[in-house]
Amino acid sequence: MNYWPYIWVMLGAMLWGTTGTAQSFLEGTAHPLTIGALRLSIGGFTLLAFVLWTKKLMFRSIPWKAVFLSAATMALFQPLFFSSVQLTGIAIGTVVAIGSAPVFSGILEWAVLRKKTDRVWAMATGLAIVGCLLLFADKDAPAVNPVGILLALSAGLSFAAYALISKKVLERMDAVPSVAVIFSLSALYLMPFLFFFDLSYIAAPENLGVILYLGLGATSLSYILFSSGLKIIPSSSAVTLSLAEPMTAALLGVFIVGEVLTGIAWLGVLLLLGGILVLTFGRKKSYPNSKAASMEKTPLS
Repeated sequence: MNYWPYIWVMLGAMLWGTTGTAQSFLEGTAHPLTIGALRLSIGGFTLLAFVLWTKKLMFRSIPWKAVFLSAATMALFQPLFFSSVQLTGIAIGTVVAIGSAPVFSGILEWAVLRKKTDRVWAMATGLAIVGCLLLFADKDAPAVNPVGILLALSAGLSFAAYALISKKVLERMDAVPSVAVIFSLSALYLMPFLFFFDLSYIAAPENLGVILYLGLGATSLSYILFSSGLKIIPSSSAVTLSLAEPMTAALLGVFIVGEVLTGIAWLGVLLLLGGILVLTFGRKKSYPNSKAASMEKTPLS
């Protein structure tokens, strides 16, 4: 059993989980949508320049239909998620969006690929979702907003669709060039947001390092790791492993920011970790290369 693809995905998700802590060090008022646009711009365009300079990008190998769809789903996730958080609160918005993504991923694999999920995935996903619910169970949040819940569910569906479609891209491209192209296009989709919100915080020298980290570490590197694993393992498994993101965010909140977790929240962390471990080490089936991925035919080529 090759565990590395699962570990790469988990490490990528853990880097996503550092985003909230990193943003807490920004001086001034920074709208989440502008941060999302800057992250994608820095991460995508930097990688694009790198692959062009090193001549690792072969335009003939790019499956453009899948690339444009993948970039659209990633760009769509940003306003859907941040809008849901604004309407229904951080805790509920995060739980619904991130917690629903693995379920949507399993449904999409069944509907598009005619592929049934296995017992290991079901057990791991169940543990991880319950853990996510417990982790945010006692967080203060405003009354549940139906529109916010719908937006959060749409964000979860968008991320699940991104994982499924980008896997099709990875059948034809390596992880670094695919992330470079997809995220550069996603950044172009989100560029208009930069003209509607205050960007004065960018000029603060103390914010430069944080913004660069968000673009290069929490975006470029994290999605390279995620895509490297996604190239080999099922998209439903990769999305379930992405639940390492809220777990990491919670732990960093305790050890870096100074937040306090209740006993229920700690139980949630343990269940999340348990689900991730079950999914990573509970399979007997091996994915030694991307051959398994190439057998998953979708109408996106």
